[in-house]
Amino acid sequence: MAPKPFEESADYVQSLARGLMVLRAFDRELPSPSLSQVAERSGLSRAVARRLLLTLQHLGYVGSRSRSFFLTPRVLELGYSYLSSLDLTELAQQSMEQLSQRVGESCSMAVLDGSDVVYVLRVPVRRVMSVALGVGARLPAFATSLGRAILADMPEAELAAWLRGQRFRAYTPHTIRTASALKAELQRVRAQGYALVVRELEPGLCSIAVPIHAADGRVVAALNVGMPYGEEAPARAVKQTLPAMRETQQAIEQAIRRVGWLPHLAMKNAYG
Repeated sequence: MAPKPFEESADYVQSLARGLMVLRAFDRELPSPSLSQVAERSGLSRAVARRLLLTLQHLGYVGSRSRSFFLTPRVLELGYSYLSSLDLTELAQQSMEQLSQRVGESCSMAVLDGSDVVYVLRVPVRRVMSVALGVGARLPAFATSLGRAILADMPEAELAAWLRGQRFRAYTPHTIRTASALKAELQRVRAQGYALVVRELEPGLCSIAVPIHAADGRVVAALNVGMPYGEEAPARAVKQTLPAMRETQQAIEQAIRRVGWLPHLAMKNAYG
């Protein structure tokens, strides 16, 4: 007999889950939703959404203006504990700044979170995407060089489970849109040690990424450089940008090994 879903267990706190659903109803496209919009996005009734919004407002995470609601800066506390405990960003900051200056392009570091990559560090030079990217920004892992650099290290069984949970969306005519095609691409990424994504997420974007290994050898993040697409951009990314990225990758991983950084240690420090 299959075990019951955790949501049906006595340990599941429905009110907490619903509160987080309400917080996730806010985003760049809808920064100040109405009560009805929050209820619709979170899949909750208006009455439940209202009580949760008022509670979050009382706690200082949500504000209200007329008939709309907005997040307050206090929500940053929820992510800052993770980022401050990670220490990975501190180890990588200087090396990434030097890389960005050297190649003249923006560079980023991200970690995998479910179906997405989440930016934990970014050194921007110019905007090459239609969306503004910063710490905390999320992009679909399957369509990004950052995501593929991380996914390529996944054990086969874990990757198979991850692929079963994906919905492939064609962001451009060039986007890989099937599990089999992505799996073949990940094999190529694993063999060559880097991921190159050309016009798959946005028509005018080319990006290249390399994995970042923790002290125990696991891939825990990825480093990428993004650049405007041009006919020569892919070749330039591999021939000119990648060697500089390799040096940065090595510098960050040496810093990680020097301090013995491991993801589970960072989480232990954060939560006791």
